[in-house]
Amino acid sequence: MPSPTPPPPPVFNVQTAASLLDFLLKQFPEKNRFNVKTLLRMGLVAVDGQPVSRATFALQPGQQVSLRPDRSVTFRAEKTYRGLRIVFEDEALIVIEKDAGLLSIATGKEQRLTAYRILSDHLKQTDPRARLFVVHRLDRETSGLMVFAKSEAAKHILQETWVPRTRERSYVAVAEGPLQPPQGTIEGYLVETKAMMVYPTRDASRGRHAVTHYETLRENADYALLKVNLETGRKHQIRVHLQSIGHPIAGDLKYGAATNPLRRLALHAWVLGFDHPVSGERMRFETPLPGAFLRLFGR
Repeated sequence: MPSPTPPPPPVFNVQTAASLLDFLLKQFPEKNRFNVKTLLRMGLVAVDGQPVSRATFALQPGQQVSLRPDRSVTFRAEKTYRGLRIVFEDEALIVIEKDAGLLSIATGKEQRLTAYRILSDHLKQTDPRARLFVVHRLDRETSGLMVFAKSEAAKHILQETWVPRTRERSYVAVAEGPLQPPQGTIEGYLVETKAMMVYPTRDASRGRHAVTHYETLRENADYALLKVNLETGRKHQIRVHLQSIGHPIAGDLKYGAATNPLRRLALHAWVLGFDHPVSGERMRFETPLPGAFLRLFGR
């Protein structure tokens, strides 16, 4: 039997003037603003038969808006599991926001409750043969944005070109004590010991080059809320660099913190922007600043 003919793309009639973004959000309440903007950037939306990518495009009554079926992209509504929330998913990758306390991948002590295992089970709900691939990791006590690939090809593209493809990688951290100067760059070489501790060294032959930029967003007598941007992605880079200038992250007992006001490591992967491994489209994700961090500063 011949395969069934796919249904025609949906067509929506414009009744009142509105921006294209607002119009699409009303038609697809299950999608968030980022999902809709991605549809626009990928050229999947047409107005009166012509592709339009500008979110602020002014629609007028009588026009027709349609989705173009010529590129295979699947968007799913956000879904929450214990310890993580899926913020974006298509055929190539999954982006999540991970809670502090959840492992990224299995260790010798914990095999089951990991982000990798949760997402693997999520994929197998619709395809028992589906596989998941690790692109990068977050420490167990670090919360925030992570990317997983849904094919080996996408994984290799992302990992092999992670630095040039990563357009934006920002963390927010609560450091002990206000910093002077309030912004700056920390640069040097990092070495990992057999005991999995990382420390700075001046010996380039022994360590790996690491560059961290920081700026103070808020401060009080005890703490500074920092925006931290990475040029490199070394293990424990932010934690070691802040310790090296005398301002360890609050709650980071492993790297010299004297306080633990949040009962967790006060580090959050805040913003992540990168080029899509298949389409090449610019992707950008941003999470709200953790409320627990802000409450330390009275807000």
